[in-house]
Amino acid sequence: MTSRLHSAAPLPPLCIVEVGARDGLQNEKEVIGTSGKLELLTRLIDSGVRRVEVASFVNPARVPQMADGEAVIAGLPDDPRVSYIGLCLNKRGVLRALATREGGRRGVDEAGCVLVASDTFGQKNQGQTIEEGIVQNREMLKLAAEGGLVPQVTISAAFGCPFEGHVPPGTVVHLAREMADAGAVEIALADTIGVAVPAQVEELFGLVRAAAPGVRLRAHFHNTRGTGIANAWAAFSAGVTVLDSSLGGLGGCPFAPRATGNISTEELVYLMDRSGVSTGLDIEALIGVNHWFETVLGRQMPSLVARAGNYTGARTA
Repeated sequence: MTSRLHSAAPLPPLCIVEVGARDGLQNEKEVIGTSGKLELLTRLIDSGVRRVEVASFVNPARVPQMADGEAVIAGLPDDPRVSYIGLCLNKRGVLRALATREGGRRGVDEAGCVLVASDTFGQKNQGQTIEEGIVQNREMLKLAAEGGLVPQVTISAAFGCPFEGHVPPGTVVHLAREMADAGAVEIALADTIGVAVPAQVEELFGLVRAAAPGVRLRAHFHNTRGTGIANAWAAFSAGVTVLDSSLGGLGGCPFAPRATGNISTEELVYLMDRSGVSTGLDIEALIGVNHWFETVLGRQMPSLVARAGNYTGARTA
C-alpha cells in the first residue's frame, strides 16, 4: 500500500495540518469517546481539512485521551484526498502505526516522529536525551519509510524549553541536519510552550532551511503568550508552506508546565483568507464545527474568530 502523501505531492499555497483531534484533546481532563472523535474528524474533513493528526501512539497511562487511537483510525473515512498522521514518540509507536495498515486496511499515512531540542524536556516527555533522541528517530524514520509511511519529524521545544529556558539555534540546526540526513521528508519546528516571537521565527527557519535544503518545512505554534498567529504569519512570510493549528485553539502538552493551546484553525484561516492566501478550508464550516464541538466539551473554546464570526468586508489595497 502506498502513501497518499508523497514527498513531492503538490500542496496549496498554504497547507494547514489540523491537530485538534490529537494535540487539541490530549490535555483535556474529560475523555472524549471514540465516536465523538470520529464525528469531529469527519466534520473537519468536510470543512476542507486534507492533512490531520488523528491519534498518538503513546502509553495510555500517561495520555488517557489517546488510549483509543487504533479504534479511531479503524473508523476513519477512506478518503483518498486526506492524509492521516499518527504521532510516534518511539519505535514502538511506529510499529503501532504500521500495524494499522495490516490486512489491507487504510490505516495512517504518515508517521509523525518527535525529537526534543532539550535534554531535560526530552527526558520528561520521552525518556531520552537529545543524542538518544537522534539515534531513536533515525531508526524510526527508516522503519516508517520502509513500511510505506511518510517519514516526517517535529523538533519540539525548538524556541524554548520549560525547564532549561533558552534553546540555542545551533542545537535546532544540528537536529534538523541530522533528521534530513536520516530521510525526513518534512521537518516541523514546534514552539511547544509558546515563547517565540516573529523575528525569532524568521531567523530560525532561515537557518534550518539553509541546513536542510530541499526538505519541506512546517511550523507548529502555541498561543501561550498571545504571539501564535503573528508567528504563523512570520513563518509563512519566511517561506514555510505548512502550518499546524487546532480547532478552537485547543491543546497543550501534559509534560510542559503552563503550556496552553495551539493557534486556532479558525483564526489561521481567517488571517490567510483576508490576506489573499488560499488554504482550501471553509471558515464558515469551521466555525460551525467549533460551535458543535463546544456542546460536546460543555464549554467555550479559546478561538476569538469563532466567537466574533467571520468578516466579509472588502479588503483594502
